[in-house]
Amino acid sequence: MNLRFRELPIVIALLAVCMFFAVKEPAFLGARNLSMLVTELSITATLAMGMLLVLLPGHIDLSAGSGVGLLGGIGSVLVMHQHLPAPAALGLGFLCGVLIWMAMGAFIVCERMPSFIVTLGAMLIFKGLFWRVINNSTVPVVPGGQSNLYSLLTTYYLPANYGWVLAAVLVLALILTTLSARRQRMAHGFAVESREMAFLRLFIAAQAVALFVLVTGQFRGIPLPSLILGGVMLIVYALTQHTALGRHLYAIGGSAEAALVSGVPMKRSVIAAYGCMGAIVAITGFMQTAYAGSSTTTVGDLMELDAVAACVIGGVNLRGGRGTVLGVLLGALIIACLLNGMQLMSVENDKKFIARGVVLILAVWMDMRLSRKS
Repeated sequence: MNLRFRELPIVIALLAVCMFFAVKEPAFLGARNLSMLVTELSITATLAMGMLLVLLPGHIDLSAGSGVGLLGGIGSVLVMHQHLPAPAALGLGFLCGVLIWMAMGAFIVCERMPSFIVTLGAMLIFKGLFWRVINNSTVPVVPGGQSNLYSLLTTYYLPANYGWVLAAVLVLALILTTLSARRQRMAHGFAVESREMAFLRLFIAAQAVALFVLVTGQFRGIPLPSLILGGVMLIVYALTQHTALGRHLYAIGGSAEAALVSGVPMKRSVIAAYGCMGAIVAITGFMQTAYAGSSTTTVGDLMELDAVAACVIGGVNLRGGRGTVLGVLLGALIIACLLNGMQLMSVENDKKFIARGVVLILAVWMDMRLSRKS
């Protein structure tokens, strides 16, 4: 997950957004607000990681936001109305997400339907089903005054001491994997970056991890959603960079005709991407519903647009074939900082929509300009 030239403008834009809100609203850099920002970022970025997998082969999923509400609502109803243990309820909701999205992916590729149309229709279907599941009412994730696995998804914080241990393990693993990859490339005669550059990358990564633990430790500790995001990022990174499925997704998005001639299993790959998307939609749905404290008719609204915006801002090509986990994370961070800062400044809802639209258009414009130059 190395920082590349294409991602440098995103970093600059992120710093500009953070500096603006830090000056306008000093509470933006407060320990409590930064902890909330981490949780909000984790929810948005998790969904964006699934969107990345769908966008890479040149498809899209406009039903993700409605799916977040539906699957979160299924979990809430199973816990509160059917009295299932939270782990069983979340497991069933997760399974529903995988099966539904795999079926949707199969319909898209087998019937050669545009994913835009299919997922647009699914968005409406899922929204209607969601309202029927919760019966147009508010369904808590846990009985009042109690806690369960569902509610702990966004209320549990890993103590700072354990956070430092986890950070040390993560940095050590990063060092070992970097050295292993370097040795493998040298053994096969491939070019490798200089030792100084490799050290600099590892040093920056270690500093970022330490800063994250230090900042979150100022409030209650590391929010559980950030650990969930870390796990999802690791899985998506491994899928896209170190598996045949990832290579197939990039190949399909780069040129579907060339991928077909090369023997890439296009249908199977796209269905697998949608299945992964369903799993991530379920995880996001559980976190978003737990963060809200209950399933209501507004949970998940417009989240698919934030996920797409995070991907586009992060340099993902909407026509497929290009995109990275790091870029998507940076894009999601810009979206989260923008929404959090405007919330602190009590910006009216109409201005929030305008600001998000402007940021999205500027991101696409910048990406197109960079694509022409490269």
